Amino acid sequence: MNVFGVRYRTTIFGTSHGPFVGCTIEGLRSGMRIDEAFVQAQLDRRRPGQSLVTSQRREADRVEFSEGISDGLATGEPVVALIRNEDVQSKSYANVARVPRPGHGDFAAAMKYGAKSDLRGGGQLSGRMTAPMVVSGAIARQVLAPIGVRFYAHAAQIGRVTARPVTPQQIETNVERNAVRCADLDAADRMIAEIEVARKDRDSVGGVIEAVVTGVPAGVGEPFFESVESALAYLLFSIPAVKGVDFGAGFRAASMRGSEHNDPFTVLAGRVVTETNHAGGILGGITNGMPITFRVAVKPTASIAKPQRSVDLATMTPTEIVVTGRHDPCIVPRAVPVVENAAAMAFLDLMFAGGFV
Repeated sequence: MNVFGVRYRTTIFGTSHGPFVGCTIEGLRSGMRIDEAFVQAQLDRRRPGQSLVTSQRREADRVEFSEGISDGLATGEPVVALIRNEDVQSKSYANVARVPRPGHGDFAAAMKYGAKSDLRGGGQLSGRMTAPMVVSGAIARQVLAPIGVRFYAHAAQIGRVTARPVTPQQIETNVERNAVRCADLDAADRMIAEIEVARKDRDSVGGVIEAVVTGVPAGVGEPFFESVESALAYLLFSIPAVKGVDFGAGFRAASMRGSEHNDPFTVLAGRVVTETNHAGGILGGITNGMPITFRVAVKPTASIAKPQRSVDLATMTPTEIVVTGRHDPCIVPRAVPVVENAAAMAFLDLMFAGGFV
Protein backbone atom coordinates (compact mmCIF):
# COMPACT_ATOMS: atom_id res chain seq x y z
CA MET A 1 0.00 0.00 0.00
CA ASN A 2 1.26 3.47 -0.90
CA VAL A 3 -1.01 5.17 1.63
CA PHE A 4 -0.20 6.59 5.07
CA GLY A 5 -2.45 8.21 7.64
CA VAL A 6 -6.05 8.19 8.74
CA ARG A 7 -6.89 11.85 9.42
CA TYR A 8 -4.02 13.36 7.43
CA ARG A 9 -3.90 10.86 4.59
CA THR A 10 -1.17 10.75 1.93
CA THR A 11 -1.12 8.52 -1.15
CA ILE A 12 2.04 8.48 -3.26
CA PHE A 13 2.11 7.40 -6.89
CA GLY A 14 4.39 7.15 -9.91
CA THR A 15 7.74 5.48 -10.63
CA SER A 16 11.34 6.64 -10.85
CA HIS A 17 11.49 6.66 -14.66
CA GLY A 18 7.82 7.18 -15.46
CA PRO A 19 6.47 10.59 -16.49
CA PHE A 20 6.11 11.81 -12.92
CA VAL A 21 5.88 11.03 -9.24
CA GLY A 22 3.37 12.65 -6.95
CA CYS A 23 0.87 12.43 -4.13
CA THR A 24 -2.67 13.14 -3.10
CA ILE A 25 -3.26 14.58 0.37
CA GLU A 26 -6.54 14.40 2.24
CA GLY A 27 -7.53 15.91 5.57
CA LEU A 28 -6.64 19.58 5.15
CA ARG A 29 -9.42 21.85 6.28
CA SER A 30 -10.73 24.44 3.87
CA GLY A 31 -8.99 27.76 4.34
CA MET A 32 -5.67 26.42 5.67
CA ARG A 33 -2.90 28.58 4.22
CA ILE A 34 -0.31 26.68 2.20
CA ASP A 35 2.95 28.37 1.20
CA GLU A 36 3.96 26.67 -2.05
CA ALA A 37 7.39 28.33 -1.90
CA PHE A 38 8.11 26.60 1.41
CA VAL A 39 7.13 23.25 -0.09
CA GLN A 40 9.52 23.90 -2.99
CA ALA A 41 12.30 24.89 -0.61
CA GLN A 42 12.01 21.55 1.18
CA LEU A 43 12.09 19.71 -2.17
CA ASP A 44 15.17 21.70 -3.16
CA ARG A 45 16.98 20.37 -0.07
CA ARG A 46 16.37 16.83 -1.32
CA ARG A 47 17.01 17.50 -5.03
CA PRO A 48 19.78 15.49 -6.74
CA GLY A 49 22.69 16.88 -8.74
CA GLN A 50 23.72 19.66 -6.35
CA SER A 51 27.19 18.33 -5.48
CA LEU A 52 29.55 15.43 -6.12
CA VAL A 53 28.30 13.68 -2.96
CA THR A 54 24.86 13.22 -4.53
CA SER A 55 23.49 11.60 -7.69
CA GLN A 56 24.24 13.58 -10.84
CA ARG A 57 20.69 13.05 -12.12
CA ARG A 58 19.52 16.56 -13.05
CA GLU A 59 15.95 17.07 -11.92
CA ALA A 60 14.37 20.47 -11.33
CA ASP A 61 11.87 18.81 -8.97
CA ARG A 62 9.36 21.62 -9.40
CA VAL A 63 6.14 20.79 -7.61
CA GLU A 64 2.88 21.40 -9.47
CA PHE A 65 -0.37 21.55 -7.49
CA SER A 66 -3.18 20.65 -9.86
CA GLU A 67 -5.98 20.38 -7.31
CA GLY A 68 -6.82 21.27 -3.73
CA ILE A 69 -5.08 24.65 -3.39
CA SER A 70 -6.48 27.96 -4.65
CA ASP A 71 -4.83 31.33 -4.06
CA GLY A 72 -2.62 29.81 -1.39
CA LEU A 73 -5.48 28.29 0.57
CA ALA A 74 -6.59 24.66 0.90
CA THR A 75 -9.98 24.15 -0.69
CA GLY A 76 -10.88 21.19 1.53
CA GLU A 77 -10.72 18.83 -1.44
CA PRO A 78 -7.80 16.40 -1.92
CA VAL A 79 -4.56 18.14 -2.81
CA VAL A 80 -2.90 16.68 -5.89
CA ALA A 81 0.82 17.35 -6.36
CA LEU A 82 2.97 16.31 -9.33
CA ILE A 83 6.75 16.29 -9.76
CA ARG A 84 7.82 15.53 -13.32
CA ASN A 85 10.72 13.20 -14.15
CA GLU A 86 12.79 15.11 -16.69
CA ASP A 87 16.26 13.51 -16.68
CA VAL A 88 15.86 9.75 -16.97
CA GLN A 89 18.42 7.39 -18.52
CA SER A 90 16.53 4.13 -18.62
CA LYS A 91 19.06 2.23 -20.75
CA SER A 92 21.16 1.68 -17.61
CA TYR A 93 18.36 -0.55 -16.27
CA ALA A 94 17.58 -2.62 -19.38
CA ASN A 95 18.76 -5.91 -17.89
CA VAL A 96 17.88 -5.68 -14.18
CA ALA A 97 14.79 -7.87 -14.50
CA ARG A 98 17.00 -10.67 -15.81
CA VAL A 99 20.09 -10.04 -13.65
CA PRO A 100 18.97 -8.46 -10.36
CA ARG A 101 21.27 -5.95 -8.69
CA PRO A 102 22.60 -7.02 -5.27
CA GLY A 103 21.14 -4.92 -2.47
CA HIS A 104 18.18 -3.74 -4.57
CA GLY A 105 14.54 -4.79 -4.68
CA ASP A 106 14.79 -6.06 -8.29
CA PHE A 107 14.54 -9.78 -7.48
CA ALA A 108 11.87 -9.38 -4.80
CA ALA A 109 9.78 -7.09 -7.06
CA ALA A 110 10.05 -9.52 -9.98
CA MET A 111 8.86 -12.36 -7.75
CA LYS A 112 5.94 -10.28 -6.44
CA TYR A 113 4.81 -8.38 -9.54
CA GLY A 114 6.08 -10.52 -12.41
CA ALA A 115 7.99 -9.64 -15.55
CA LYS A 116 5.85 -6.59 -16.35
CA SER A 117 6.94 -4.57 -13.30
CA ASP A 118 8.81 -1.33 -14.08
CA LEU A 119 12.23 -1.70 -12.48
CA ARG A 120 13.89 1.25 -14.21
CA GLY A 121 15.65 3.26 -11.54
CA GLY A 122 14.01 1.02 -8.97
CA GLY A 123 10.49 1.77 -10.23
CA GLN A 124 8.03 2.27 -7.38
CA LEU A 125 10.68 1.02 -4.92
CA SER A 126 13.01 3.92 -5.76
CA GLY A 127 14.21 6.61 -3.41
CA ARG A 128 12.66 8.99 -5.94
CA MET A 129 9.35 8.18 -4.26
CA THR A 130 10.48 10.14 -1.21
CA ALA A 131 9.97 13.40 -3.15
CA PRO A 132 6.17 13.31 -2.72
CA MET A 133 6.69 12.39 0.94
CA VAL A 134 8.63 15.65 1.29
CA VAL A 135 5.72 17.53 -0.32
CA SER A 136 3.26 16.07 2.18
CA GLY A 137 5.58 16.69 5.11
CA ALA A 138 6.26 20.28 4.05
CA ILE A 139 2.52 20.96 4.06
CA ALA A 140 2.11 19.23 7.43
CA ARG A 141 4.88 21.41 8.90
CA GLN A 142 2.95 24.52 7.92
CA VAL A 143 -0.16 23.30 9.70
CA LEU A 144 1.87 22.54 12.86
CA ALA A 145 4.09 25.65 12.83
CA PRO A 146 1.52 28.04 14.35
CA ILE A 147 1.37 25.90 17.51
CA GLY A 148 5.16 25.83 17.77
CA VAL A 149 6.04 22.34 16.50
CA ARG A 150 9.40 22.24 14.71
CA PHE A 151 11.39 19.48 12.96
CA TYR A 152 15.18 19.23 12.71
CA ALA A 153 17.63 16.56 11.59
CA HIS A 154 21.30 16.25 10.77
CA ALA A 155 23.97 13.72 9.87
CA ALA A 156 25.33 12.21 13.09
CA GLN A 157 27.52 9.66 11.31
CA ILE A 158 28.70 8.90 7.79
CA GLY A 159 30.76 5.79 7.31
CA ARG A 160 33.32 5.69 10.10
CA VAL A 161 33.08 9.43 10.80
CA THR A 162 30.96 10.27 13.82
CA ALA A 163 29.96 13.77 14.93
CA ARG A 164 30.36 14.90 18.51
CA PRO A 165 27.25 14.40 20.67
CA VAL A 166 25.06 17.48 20.51
CA THR A 167 22.00 18.81 22.33
CA PRO A 168 18.59 19.23 20.70
CA GLN A 169 19.24 22.97 20.71
CA GLN A 170 22.43 22.48 18.67
CA ILE A 171 20.59 20.29 16.17
CA GLU A 172 18.07 23.10 15.73
CA THR A 173 20.81 25.57 14.79
CA ASN A 174 22.95 23.31 12.61
CA VAL A 175 24.07 24.48 9.17
CA GLU A 176 24.83 23.06 5.75
CA ARG A 177 28.48 22.37 4.91
CA ASN A 178 28.87 21.51 1.22
CA ALA A 179 25.70 19.41 1.14
CA VAL A 180 26.21 17.64 4.49
CA ARG A 181 24.02 19.01 7.27
CA CYS A 182 25.75 18.44 10.61
CA ALA A 183 25.91 20.36 13.87
CA ASP A 184 29.64 19.46 14.17
CA LEU A 185 31.28 21.41 11.33
CA ASP A 186 34.66 19.69 11.68
CA ALA A 187 32.93 16.32 11.38
CA ALA A 188 30.98 17.60 8.35
CA ASP A 189 34.21 18.19 6.46
CA ARG A 190 35.47 14.72 7.38
CA MET A 191 32.13 13.22 6.34
CA ILE A 192 32.46 14.80 2.90
CA ALA A 193 35.96 13.36 2.60
CA GLU A 194 34.63 9.92 3.63
CA ILE A 195 32.01 10.05 0.88
CA GLU A 196 34.59 11.20 -1.67
CA VAL A 197 36.92 8.29 -0.87
CA ALA A 198 34.06 5.82 -1.36
CA ARG A 199 32.94 7.50 -4.59
CA LYS A 200 36.42 7.39 -6.12
CA ASP A 201 36.66 3.74 -5.11
CA ARG A 202 33.38 3.07 -7.00
CA ASP A 203 31.76 2.21 -3.67
CA SER A 204 29.34 3.78 -1.19
CA VAL A 205 28.86 4.49 2.53
CA GLY A 206 25.91 4.65 4.91
CA GLY A 207 25.35 6.60 8.09
CA VAL A 208 23.07 7.74 10.88
CA ILE A 209 20.63 10.66 10.90
CA GLU A 210 19.73 12.21 14.24
CA ALA A 211 16.45 14.11 14.56
CA VAL A 212 14.52 16.13 17.10
CA VAL A 213 10.94 17.39 17.14
CA THR A 214 10.29 20.30 19.50
CA GLY A 215 7.13 22.00 20.71
CA VAL A 216 4.96 18.87 20.84
CA PRO A 217 2.65 19.06 23.86
CA ALA A 218 2.24 16.21 26.32
CA GLY A 219 -0.55 13.77 25.54
CA VAL A 220 -0.08 13.12 21.80
CA GLY A 221 -0.36 9.49 20.71
CA GLU A 222 -2.15 6.37 21.85
CA PRO A 223 -0.94 3.20 23.60
CA PHE A 224 0.21 0.23 21.50
CA PHE A 225 -0.80 0.40 17.84
CA GLU A 226 -1.02 4.19 17.48
CA SER A 227 1.91 5.02 19.72
CA VAL A 228 4.19 7.85 18.65
CA GLU A 229 7.01 5.35 18.12
CA SER A 230 4.75 3.14 15.98
CA ALA A 231 3.64 5.99 13.72
CA LEU A 232 7.13 7.40 13.29
CA ALA A 233 8.80 4.04 12.76
CA TYR A 234 6.14 3.08 10.18
CA LEU A 235 7.02 6.10 8.06
CA LEU A 236 10.76 6.13 8.68
CA PHE A 237 11.10 2.49 7.66
CA SER A 238 9.18 3.39 4.49
CA ILE A 239 12.18 5.47 3.38
CA PRO A 240 14.29 3.23 1.12
CA ALA A 241 17.68 2.32 2.67
CA VAL A 242 16.54 2.88 6.28
CA LYS A 243 17.52 -0.20 8.28
CA GLY A 244 17.18 0.93 11.88
CA VAL A 245 15.28 3.40 14.07
CA ASP A 246 15.64 4.08 17.77
CA PHE A 247 14.21 6.64 20.20
CA GLY A 248 15.94 8.51 23.00
CA ALA A 249 18.71 6.33 24.42
CA GLY A 250 17.56 3.64 21.99
CA PHE A 251 19.78 0.58 21.84
CA ARG A 252 22.07 2.12 24.46
CA ALA A 253 19.27 1.46 26.95
CA ALA A 254 20.09 -2.24 26.77
CA SER A 255 23.32 -1.62 28.69
CA MET A 256 21.82 0.82 31.21
CA ARG A 257 20.21 0.15 34.56
CA GLY A 258 16.72 1.38 35.33
CA SER A 259 18.16 3.93 37.73
CA GLU A 260 20.21 5.33 34.86
CA HIS A 261 17.57 5.20 32.13
CA ASN A 262 14.57 6.55 34.07
CA ASP A 263 14.15 10.31 33.55
CA PRO A 264 13.49 12.06 36.91
CA PHE A 265 10.58 14.50 36.92
CA THR A 266 10.96 18.07 38.12
CA VAL A 267 9.21 21.44 37.79
CA LEU A 268 10.65 24.22 35.65
CA ALA A 269 8.87 27.58 35.28
CA GLY A 270 5.63 25.98 36.50
CA ARG A 271 5.85 23.13 34.00
CA VAL A 272 6.56 19.44 34.64
CA VAL A 273 9.70 18.38 32.77
CA THR A 274 12.28 15.62 33.05
CA GLU A 275 15.89 16.20 34.08
CA THR A 276 17.15 13.88 31.35
CA ASN A 277 15.53 12.60 28.18
CA HIS A 278 16.54 8.96 27.75
CA ALA A 279 12.92 8.18 26.80
CA GLY A 280 13.17 10.54 23.83
CA GLY A 281 10.08 12.49 24.88
CA ILE A 282 7.78 9.46 24.74
CA LEU A 283 6.37 7.43 27.66
CA GLY A 284 3.82 4.67 27.16
CA GLY A 285 3.66 5.57 23.48
CA ILE A 286 2.48 9.10 24.40
CA THR A 287 4.45 12.36 24.30
CA ASN A 288 5.50 13.76 27.67
CA GLY A 289 6.22 17.33 26.54
CA MET A 290 9.99 16.89 26.17
CA PRO A 291 11.72 17.04 22.77
CA ILE A 292 11.11 13.94 20.66
CA THR A 293 14.52 12.51 19.77
CA PHE A 294 15.26 9.63 17.43
CA ARG A 295 17.98 8.23 15.19
CA VAL A 296 17.76 6.56 11.78
CA ALA A 297 20.35 4.13 10.40
CA VAL A 298 20.84 4.34 6.63
CA LYS A 299 22.56 1.52 4.75
CA PRO A 300 25.25 2.16 2.11
CA THR A 301 23.81 2.91 -1.31
CA ALA A 302 23.14 -0.40 -3.06
CA SER A 303 24.13 0.91 -6.50
CA ILE A 304 27.91 0.69 -6.73
CA ALA A 305 30.17 0.43 -9.78
CA LYS A 306 32.26 -2.45 -8.48
CA PRO A 307 31.71 -5.88 -10.08
CA GLN A 308 29.29 -7.97 -7.99
CA ARG A 309 28.00 -11.52 -8.11
CA SER A 310 24.42 -12.13 -9.18
CA VAL A 311 22.29 -14.69 -11.04
CA ASP A 312 20.96 -14.73 -14.60
CA LEU A 313 17.31 -15.56 -13.94
CA ALA A 314 16.75 -16.68 -17.53
CA THR A 315 19.41 -19.39 -17.38
CA MET A 316 19.57 -19.79 -13.57
CA THR A 317 23.35 -19.53 -13.68
CA PRO A 318 25.74 -17.36 -11.64
CA THR A 319 27.00 -14.25 -13.39
CA GLU A 320 28.67 -10.93 -12.69
CA ILE A 321 27.06 -7.51 -12.82
CA VAL A 322 28.44 -3.96 -12.89
CA VAL A 323 25.80 -1.36 -12.01
CA THR A 324 25.83 1.69 -14.29
CA GLY A 325 23.89 4.93 -14.12
CA ARG A 326 23.95 7.88 -11.72
CA HIS A 327 23.72 7.16 -8.03
CA ASP A 328 24.39 8.76 -4.65
CA PRO A 329 27.65 7.53 -3.10
CA CYS A 330 25.89 8.22 0.22
CA ILE A 331 22.17 8.60 0.74
CA VAL A 332 22.41 10.38 4.10
CA PRO A 333 22.72 14.03 2.90
CA ARG A 334 19.55 13.89 0.79
CA ALA A 335 17.72 11.74 3.34
CA VAL A 336 17.96 14.38 6.10
CA PRO A 337 15.05 16.51 4.77
CA VAL A 338 13.10 13.33 4.03
CA VAL A 339 13.37 12.27 7.68
CA GLU A 340 12.24 15.70 8.88
CA ASN A 341 9.22 15.82 6.59
CA ALA A 342 8.22 12.19 7.16
CA ALA A 343 8.13 12.97 10.88
CA ALA A 344 5.85 15.93 10.16
CA MET A 345 3.42 13.67 8.27
CA ALA A 346 3.24 11.34 11.27
CA PHE A 347 2.76 14.07 13.86
CA LEU A 348 0.05 15.91 11.98
CA ASP A 349 -1.95 12.69 11.64
CA LEU A 350 -1.52 11.96 15.37
CA MET A 351 -2.33 15.51 16.42
CA PHE A 352 -5.42 15.72 14.22
CA ALA A 353 -6.62 12.56 15.99
CA GLY A 354 -6.07 14.05 19.42
CA GLY A 355 -7.67 17.38 18.62
CA PHE A 356 -4.43 19.30 19.13
CA VAL A 357 -4.71 21.04 15.74
